Amino acid sequence: SPRIARAGIGFVPETREVFTSLTVRENLTLAGRIGRGDWTVARLVALFPNLAARLNAPAGVLSGGEQQMLALARALMTSPRLLLLDEPTEGLAAPMVAILQAALTALKADGMAILLVEQNVGFAAALADRIKLLSRGVAVWDGGPAEFSGASGARRRYLGA
Repeated sequence: SPRIARAGIGFVPETREVFTSLTVRENLTLAGRIGRGDWTVARLVALFPNLAARLNAPAGVLSGGEQQMLALARALMTSPRLLLLDEPTEGLAAPMVAILQAALTALKADGMAILLVEQNVGFAAALADRIKLLSRGVAVWDGGPAEFSGASGARRRYLGA
């Protein structure tokens, strides 16, 4: 909602929720009206080069990975201080997951606060400063990535790994 975006929170839902009848550029421009102008279409195309050739295409013809990039780019156009991502890798092919991971790594390096809900443990752990495992809505483990790599009991019990 615009109220959430104005509060400085960028949300990328699991369902992506791009406006399929609008072009990629129109999706970005619409979101940019809420933001403070920190992000531009040119800056987003630099982060997501795959979108450069698709700016005038309807969002509905994009692949799932391209729609995920657009959903993230649209959230960034609101100039958030905090980025919330719900299952961003769901249904994506490995090359798209790698592109998404590189983009999020760059955003994190630039100081973007990110809260990630993700079942792809390797993806999440590669980005995390802190990991919290939830089981049926209850926190069952909490710690840093180094601790997590050594927590074989918790990983086996809750993740089957």
